[in-house]
Amino acid sequence: MTHSIELEIGGMTCASCATRVEKKLNKLDGVEATVNYATEKARVTAPDGVDAELLIAEVEKTGYTAKLRPAAYPAAGAPREAATRTAGDATAPSSHATAEDPELVALRQRLIGSIWLSVPVIAMAMIPALQFNYWQWLSLTLTAPVIVWAAWPFHKATWVNLKHGSVTMDTLVSVGTGSAFLWSLYALFFGHAGEPGMTHGFDFSMQHSDGAGNIYLEVAAGVTMFLLAGRYFEKRSKRQAGAALRALLELGAKDVA
Repeated sequence: MTHSIELEIGGMTCASCATRVEKKLNKLDGVEATVNYATEKARVTAPDGVDAELLIAEVEKTGYTAKLRPAAYPAAGAPREAATRTAGDATAPSSHATAEDPELVALRQRLIGSIWLSVPVIAMAMIPALQFNYWQWLSLTLTAPVIVWAAWPFHKATWVNLKHGSVTMDTLVSVGTGSAFLWSLYALFFGHAGEPGMTHGFDFSMQHSDGAGNIYLEVAAGVTMFLLAGRYFEKRSKRQAGAALRALLELGAKDVA
């Protein structure tokens, strides 16, 4: 005999994450799992000897979180009053739709912070008229919080995935922005990019250079800002779509006359 279990998966940031979780679950004997990245849900068909705790433990081994999906409706045999709603109740916003998602709130805070810090860095790098003496050190001061704080979700996901021997899009973001920031530190402290009067123009030259006079702080800050924006709007859209779907399900019939 088999039974079906639905899990809510947390921590997935791209489709490859869903594929990893799905492969991990399907390695269990008799288990058939399908993981949907868009809905962050896993639908599992498992033999009676496999319980939800075992499935959750397997998901956590891949570096993600999992929990049983709350029942959409009361179980069979529950009082009729708990299983039915009035028309007014059906149209009322559910707790899922009105409750603030802590992850979404954190993403919004990081996005707003990165915008305020990154825009001046990009402007100074792209507009030579704004490059006053020691402007590069102001750029470093503004970029450091973006890389350390705003980009923390990318770094955290990279570390978790590396511990499990895998790489994702977060790895590319973390390595790319980190490399741009670290090279800029080298150029500022050990090269000649930190000298007064240093400018960052748009000269295209094929001449060989050691690169010690170039900084890429606007790359580190700008990439982080734009990717945070994409992740925030993606998560908000998924949340709104899920709320709309739940509202439609709640309007459906709960009992058969």
